[in-house]
Amino acid sequence: MSLFNEVLNAKKQLEDVVAATPLTQNLNLSDEFKSTILLKREDLQIVRSYKIRGAYNKISSLNEKEKASGIVCASAGNHAQGVAYSCNLLKINGKIYMPKTTPKQKVKQVQLFGKKFVEIVLTGDTFDDAYASATADAIKNHKTFIHPFDDEKVIAGQGTVGLEILESCKEPIDYVFVPIGGGGLASGLSEVFRHLSPNTKIIGVEPKGAPSMKTSIEENKNTPLKTIDKFVDGAAVKQVGDKTFEICRYNLEDIILVPEGKVCTTILRLYNEEAMVVEPAGALTIAALDFYKDKIKGKNVVCIVSGSNNDIERTAEIKERSLLYEGLMHYFMIQFPQRPGALKEFVNNILGPDDDITYFQFAKKNSREKGSVVVGLELKNKKDIMPIKLKMTQNGFEFQYLNDNQDLFTQLIG
Repeated sequence: MSLFNEVLNAKKQLEDVVAATPLTQNLNLSDEFKSTILLKREDLQIVRSYKIRGAYNKISSLNEKEKASGIVCASAGNHAQGVAYSCNLLKINGKIYMPKTTPKQKVKQVQLFGKKFVEIVLTGDTFDDAYASATADAIKNHKTFIHPFDDEKVIAGQGTVGLEILESCKEPIDYVFVPIGGGGLASGLSEVFRHLSPNTKIIGVEPKGAPSMKTSIEENKNTPLKTIDKFVDGAAVKQVGDKTFEICRYNLEDIILVPEGKVCTTILRLYNEEAMVVEPAGALTIAALDFYKDKIKGKNVVCIVSGSNNDIERTAEIKERSLLYEGLMHYFMIQFPQRPGALKEFVNNILGPDDDITYFQFAKKNSREKGSVVVGLELKNKKDIMPIKLKMTQNGFEFQYLNDNQDLFTQLIG
């Protein structure tokens, strides 16, 4: 059976399980980009992401013996919630492996959705670590492994997002921006559009710190990354699936890499302007619009808002990454004179009326005359940083700019 027919069958399988999430125009974004920006609100799905579609479609297709043996999965959060909810609905026992770095909110939600039918095991630092443990468990205990993306049933389930978009939108769609982690959603959705709306350009979006699909397509083979930035946890994998790679390399028009700081700025903007709570992966496609603003002008554009499983404890980090990306947060190691009035002199002579010291920490006192101090400055205007550096030099404050020294920044700031 073709993948497209699998998607059509999946839609029937999911009719009484998933919500047909709204496709709504966002007026602010439409005005900003001089186009019609439609948001496919998978963040409003019952498990707050599209992952329930693929998980349920796969698990419900198992035979009775496989269901009785139980299932195993690995996930950074959203797939786990989809699997957990499916286990609860189908009364199947599941063991779910998640990275230790998974936000607490996601772990709690997995247990909430799965109730007594799921057991959670936290292991390793990345999805790939959890994946290795889960597959080993499945082999050893003869359980079915529910892959988060590289499985035809899972891909077909995710592809139902594409069917819903086309059912909801009466006008031709010029672009669809779809987030990519392992590639399940991008594969299923792009296959639907290839059959039903071939003129629509499908644009994949990955976090800059985890460009696994883009790297693989450029290398012309499925290529694992050695290291990744795990911040966009719902889309940060070291290697995409073999199946999803083959589909995406053929169906995708382009892949955009979005800096993690840009994602954070988008998360804050959506919360402040739209009252939308999205996770980093959920903000990817909207964050990507800036990089395509000339091409999408006057076009009909769909962005998949893929999830809202964000942890409030991450808010401080999200704000920090956003400010750094926007050029509004700057860190220095400054040699302060060890005499009364030195700090007052720094504030009066160096800082402007809108500049704020948000971090001040003595790192080491290396002589009786001067001591190293780590200072964080939050600015209102990113252009103010050059005058600050100039005034520090003119007033005799020796300094090292930490934003450009990632190793030292990480050691001193974290």
